[in-house]
Amino acid sequence: MKALVISGGGSKGAYAGGVAQYLIQEMGYDYDIFIGTSTGSLLVPHLAAGKIDKLYDIYTNVQQHNIFSVNPFILRKKGNREFVSIDFINTLWQFIKMKRTFGESKSLRRHIKKHFTIEEYNFIKTTKDDVVVTVSNLSKNRVEYKSIKDCSYEEFCDWIWISCNYIPFMSLVKKNGFEYADGGLGCVVPIREAILRGATEVDAIVLESESMEYNKVLGKNPFSLLINLFGHLSDQIERNDITIGKLAAKNRDVQLNLYYTPSKLTENALIFNKKLMTSWWQQGFDYAKEKLSQAKYNELRID
Repeated sequence: MKALVISGGGSKGAYAGGVAQYLIQEMGYDYDIFIGTSTGSLLVPHLAAGKIDKLYDIYTNVQQHNIFSVNPFILRKKGNREFVSIDFINTLWQFIKMKRTFGESKSLRRHIKKHFTIEEYNFIKTTKDDVVVTVSNLSKNRVEYKSIKDCSYEEFCDWIWISCNYIPFMSLVKKNGFEYADGGLGCVVPIREAILRGATEVDAIVLESESMEYNKVLGKNPFSLLINLFGHLSDQIERNDITIGKLAAKNRDVQLNLYYTPSKLTENALIFNKKLMTSWWQQGFDYAKEKLSQAKYNELRID
């Protein structure tokens, strides 16, 4: 049983889309299980439904207003570099309304339902073994995995949305009596979960460079510094997830193939830029092509 796992990574999900396109369309890989965290949760339903061209259009045209109903960011440019600073008016309004987050992402919930149809939902349920999204149950202090098999269409759209809610910048969601947020707060790369669900081969797309050896540009205000802090914590969780995934794969004799980004794509994955995301999609496609071509060449040399 073959599984595709896609990590969290915000706008860098465009890169994962390019990798997945090559694996599915060019290599002809047929996955039985799809598991995603955060932006990976947005990708996997469309990939499972075979809607790669549609997914490309969605990811390369998404804008801030498609994500945020209350946007806590102001995008600024200094030379060729884009960075974020706080939108004091929106943030102050959130405090006045006694909200617990700087922003709200209800636009993303509408965006998900607009582009992931009930017909696609029904098609997946009848043709794939499983499609799973990762969420963090903050009330119970645990990670949960929500399968399309256990959810109605509306429920599954909710869980996809919840998996992407990177608090405190996006919505904190109360569902079934518990408060939920981004799955990446507990598990960024759910390799082990794919293995526990029966995968005998796993392709995992990790939206970070393998070495992670680079100097971050730290924020010059408390708001952007907070973003850097959450990025640092996410990197540590990601490393642990990969280590645990490798051990699980070794113990169960599962073939694990990791696809990293060849370089650091962005300092802030909450910036959605059409030009950059189009470029990242192509980079992902080219990287997968090069990686698999090199692997095939090495096999021929050994033979």
